[in-house]
Amino acid sequence: METEIEREKMERGKSELRVAMEELCLLSPGDGEEQEQEQQLRSSTMDLLCVSKQLLHVLDEIGPTLLVLRQDIQQNVQRLQDLHARDSSKYATLTAIVIEEVEEGTSKKTNSCTRAIIWLARSINFSVHLLERLMKNPDSSLKKMVEEAYNSTLKPFHGWISSAAYRVALGLIPEREIFIQLLMGNCQDPEDFGGDVMILVSIVQPLLEEINAILVKHQLDRLKST
Repeated sequence: METEIEREKMERGKSELRVAMEELCLLSPGDGEEQEQEQQLRSSTMDLLCVSKQLLHVLDEIGPTLLVLRQDIQQNVQRLQDLHARDSSKYATLTAIVIEEVEEGTSKKTNSCTRAIIWLARSINFSVHLLERLMKNPDSSLKKMVEEAYNSTLKPFHGWISSAAYRVALGLIPEREIFIQLLMGNCQDPEDFGGDVMILVSIVQPLLEEINAILVKHQLDRLKST
């Protein structure tokens, strides 16, 4: 019990980016493992769920501003998690889930796990773009960075209802300095921000590429919401 308490204290001092990075590194294969195993891991269901849950922690730091995105991620995580829990061996990979729903003719339905995979990947892509913009454009406002990231990742797939919800959210974006301070935690130098972002992106990018390849193969990459 004391060990768990101490660990929690240490984790609270770390940045959300650092915690996410360390969690995801645990899923990455070692240098000596086979390429086939690495490919299998990148497309694993648990990998996507882990990344998505870490993204929720980051969004929590922003507060209620991006509540629409957070709720969407949470619902999709739950749907995918429930399916995986039913048969963790059968649904160990994202490919297996997509193929099954394609064969059943349910992949494009609103409540399909394929759609959950699609929107989780898009939400992660949005977050990656946002963090990269924050790192590369130190003088731009957070609101501008969020808007640019949204326009290049999520907006092309959103209908008017979803787009309207995001326009409202943009008016509630906090100041850039406040956001970065929240992400960096209490015990890390803000100068570490860029390095953490680069490492996190290098871990997440292969997963996004793998998911995109799966979706393109089955002509599911252009599905839109309402």
